[in-house]
Amino acid sequence: MTTSTPVNQVELDAARTLLARMGITPADLLDIRPTAPTFAQYIPVVRARVVSPGTFKTYNTHWKYLEKHWAARPIDEPTVADITDMRDTARRNAKQDRNARDGRGAAEAMIGALRFLYRQAEADGLIRTGDNPARRVPKPRRIPSTRRGLPLNQIAEIAHVAATTGNDPDLDTLLLRLHSETGCRRGGALELRPDDLDPQQCLIFLREKGKVSRWQPVSPTLMANLLHHAHTRGAHPGEQLLRYRSGKPITRRRYDGLWTRIGLELPWVEKQQISTHWIRHSTLTWVERTFGYAIARAYAGHAESKSDGSTATYVRASLEEVALALATLTGEPHPLTTAA
Repeated sequence: MTTSTPVNQVELDAARTLLARMGITPADLLDIRPTAPTFAQYIPVVRARVVSPGTFKTYNTHWKYLEKHWAARPIDEPTVADITDMRDTARRNAKQDRNARDGRGAAEAMIGALRFLYRQAEADGLIRTGDNPARRVPKPRRIPSTRRGLPLNQIAEIAHVAATTGNDPDLDTLLLRLHSETGCRRGGALELRPDDLDPQQCLIFLREKGKVSRWQPVSPTLMANLLHHAHTRGAHPGEQLLRYRSGKPITRRRYDGLWTRIGLELPWVEKQQISTHWIRHSTLTWVERTFGYAIARAYAGHAESKSDGSTATYVRASLEEVALALATLTGEPHPLTTAA
């Protein structure tokens, strides 16, 4: 007959500390977990938790692929090798064009979609952190983009085509001026509402990716055009500002059609796959060369991160400095620079 040796409090505390450092809970030791759902069962649950439209659009493509090919597999079954194969398949199947990066973007998005899914599974207690295979599969290394700032003569050619072709030159000209002045992303323009306009100070409120929002200076001419557009096309407060003549809100397809049409008139646009983001590159490159990095950063609406270091906090550009850069770019005085 054997007798168990009583455990004192010091030993218990030491054991708890060790388990905590290893990320193990008492429930883990007992392996008390619900049966893992299949991908077909769990992906709809995760899909409903996505808040950002951009994240949803990027990840949902890959979740649909997982639902098709791993529908019956429990989510705790795939190994690191399985995840790696899925990443490489996404890379091979990626759409190829002149701006493609050998499918790196698709592979990165697939890993991002799987990591999001498995983080939710961890939070729901369906898997342990150490059992998450997506954590151990690296994303492909990013390579430099071919996008660059365009010279003024090329931007003028693009603007001329937009103003003289198509079924709504007023709309297309307004879009190009909005992106040229503010350097905003396409999503920021589509999120713009009539109540985001401050005519007195010539500011618009932009909401862009990463849930980053900011007030951005615009010229008096652009502000007048935005107000006129909202009034004549029936955009009410709280609704999307940019609209077709019919009053229907525009979508990303308007941008796609615009650049396809410009590419037909200007072969170099089609060959280089110029897009709205190239306009953003052009504006921000000019601001950086003329006014420096801090003002270009504020102009772009980039969020600060830990990798930027402490200095970025102290050299943060003011709204008045951004307005001065805009006034110089457009050749129009701005209320914020006049007040200063």
